[in-house]
Amino acid sequence: MRQYLDFEKPVAELENKIAELRQMAQGGEGINIADEIAKLSDKADKQLRTAYAKLTPSQKVQVARHPQRPQALDYIRELLTDYMPLSGDRLGHEDKAIVGGLARFRGTAVVVIGTQRGTEMESRLEHNFGMPRPEGYRKAQRLVKLAGRFGLPILTFVDTSGAWPGIDAEARGQSEAIARSTDTFLRAPVPVIATIIGEGGSGGAVALAAGDRVLMLEHSIYSVISPEGAASILWRDPKQAGAAAEALKITAQDLERLKLIDGIIPEPLGGAQRKPQTAITSVGDAIAAELPALTVLEPAALVRQRREKFLAMGRDAQH
Repeated sequence: MRQYLDFEKPVAELENKIAELRQMAQGGEGINIADEIAKLSDKADKQLRTAYAKLTPSQKVQVARHPQRPQALDYIRELLTDYMPLSGDRLGHEDKAIVGGLARFRGTAVVVIGTQRGTEMESRLEHNFGMPRPEGYRKAQRLVKLAGRFGLPILTFVDTSGAWPGIDAEARGQSEAIARSTDTFLRAPVPVIATIIGEGGSGGAVALAAGDRVLMLEHSIYSVISPEGAASILWRDPKQAGAAAEALKITAQDLERLKLIDGIIPEPLGGAQRKPQTAITSVGDAIAAELPALTVLEPAALVRQRREKFLAMGRDAQH
């Protein structure tokens, strides 16, 4: 069953009415309602198009967090073949908030890494709601080093509200793990393409997204802190999250304008959650378009260009 966001309520009412009419038609009541269904469908499509043409940053946050958006394992299943998941950080721990392994992307051997939120309560608990602990980031480091050893491009799919903030994670070196993961990606001697598929939250997202190309789905978000967190700090009022979302410049469109990402991948009308397969195919096409130019570069050139890319962000911010 489709889940509707607050601003989609007018569309929900129309689509529920369409569903009722279709059920009446299937019930054999002898009523020709095809014309009425067509009119309502056209009206619902226009409502949806109007709503998504003027989404506010706060509404973008809702779309990015939609529970029915495709997640990392969906992209892995649909875009990759011969996927061999690898577990553990080789230090005695496993964190299922981060998934990854070896695979083939359109015939090219790659290493894939992603954050997985889970879909129902059982899997959400298993994947810790997509919030990695230190061992998850150490597993990511292990996979990056494996990719470097065998010359395999790295694809990451990022969707996390941030690293796990629990005392247990801090006690095991969460900040060190995030910093070292970021550094490991920056030093990887192979192409790295990171895609923000939902929410890119804080250093927990950056730790998997320090790549040669950083792409974002049209309605995804990427920020140093959640709007709710920023509102609590700045105004001591979580209800100011909408104002914080506006000020933080967290949308794909804002970040592309600020030259902090490299490209925006269009989503189907109504978001990736409405037509997951279409969104996944678009992501695959975007990655395929970027990969050839990176695979021809020498390892030293890749590392140098990646370093300059991120240093330039800091320099531009000072002007």
